[in-house]
Amino acid sequence: MNQTPPATHPSSAALYRRLLGYVLPYKWAFAGAVLAMLIGGLVEGSVALYLTKIINELFVEGNERYAAYAALGIVIIFFLSGLSHFIAGYGMQWVGNKMMLDLRNRMFEKIVRLPMDGFDALSTGTLMSKVTNDVIGLQAAATTALNSVVRGFATLTMLLITLFYLNWKLTLIMFVTVPIMALVIRAFGKRLREINRQGQFAHAAITDVLEEAIRGLKVIKIFSGETYERKRFDAAANRIRQLNMKQCAAAAAATPLTHLVVSAAIAFIVYLAASKSLGTGMAVGEFIGFITAAGTLMTPIKALSSVNEQIQRGLASAESVFALIDAAPEIDLGTKTLERAQGRLQFEDVSLFYANKPQPALDHVNLTIEHGETIALVGPSGGGKSSLVNLVSRFYSPNSGRITLDGVALPELKLHDLRRQMALVSQDVVLFNDTIAANIAYGREPDTTREQIIAAARAAHCAGFIEALPQGYDSMI
Repeated sequence: MNQTPPATHPSSAALYRRLLGYVLPYKWAFAGAVLAMLIGGLVEGSVALYLTKIINELFVEGNERYAAYAALGIVIIFFLSGLSHFIAGYGMQWVGNKMMLDLRNRMFEKIVRLPMDGFDALSTGTLMSKVTNDVIGLQAAATTALNSVVRGFATLTMLLITLFYLNWKLTLIMFVTVPIMALVIRAFGKRLREINRQGQFAHAAITDVLEEAIRGLKVIKIFSGETYERKRFDAAANRIRQLNMKQCAAAAAATPLTHLVVSAAIAFIVYLAASKSLGTGMAVGEFIGFITAAGTLMTPIKALSSVNEQIQRGLASAESVFALIDAAPEIDLGTKTLERAQGRLQFEDVSLFYANKPQPALDHVNLTIEHGETIALVGPSGGGKSSLVNLVSRFYSPNSGRITLDGVALPELKLHDLRRQMALVSQDVVLFNDTIAANIAYGREPDTTREQIIAAARAAHCAGFIEALPQGYDSMI
């Protein structure tokens, strides 16, 4: 089931602030990584200034004694650059993976605590896509992209300081290009975020098709639906391909446009710098240093313009992830505990409507079930049999009327106390990826003994085949 995107979206700044909130538990590792980024950026940005010094000392002044210092300085610069790259990269990945772990745990906790009506509104593919794909995109925006941004800005800042120091008049001319670049980045940023938002729904759709095909393979085969399902999957996969190409085109177009603006400015400045060097006696070292710094500007600008695509993808993922985290959990306002119920159930004028369905599933039902009494609910499919049972366990709440257990209204009881009174044999068979013993004792571990598990298996007449297995009750399902 494809989900319709929400009509309104939070601002990018609000999303990013909230995203960085998940970094706070690891603030010292994060701060160390950011510091390494800053140092690396400043070191890389200082190369042009250092080159100016080397040229003036060695080739203009002829100071041969400076050669050893120049060589040592080059080694130190590249060592610091490499070390900062390692610390920043490893540190950010550590923080990012811890953040991703926290988010996935929060999302899973919310999924298992969603009310059934909220759970019904989300397809399996949507939930799986949120927990798997969306968290990865979000983590990249919070850590990997931030690495590029901080390092890029540090390098850019140092290069601008170098340019102002060498010739402030020529540097001011370069600022004419800033508004143009900002407009380009902003326009492509909006486009990329919308494409990434659509991509999330496309990934959820293909997960739905795949999950349904695997779960319903027998139905597909018996009705010869292979061709139909293949077409469904092909359409979903092709939609992802189309969105990927749109994303690629938008991201690829932003970089050359930015380069064109910057290169035009640099070309004009090179012309002016050369003219000034001829007319005003600008030193050779300063001239080469200025041209080197101006040309090096392309590297951080390219990094900052390309990282915009990663950030927009991450912000679209953040919308999806936070929408699940913010979903209302199952309401439990009960205050009364229940050690052991007698078992008298009473339905008093109970009605139930499901969302988006005009007809009631239950309409003014009155029913009393006494302690020890066995009741069979018989009727056609869709007649409300399962709905009645779901109300007893409070998977759903009635729209009107009330249900009591031993004279106490169900909402007054704590959910945990209410549900531990019940045993459910559902028409939907579910076995967990665990041992047979763990499946039998599900919900009661770790208090359940092996003797109790064996007794339950024998009571269910399945002990014989379980004990015949090589690993018995410890066999994995």
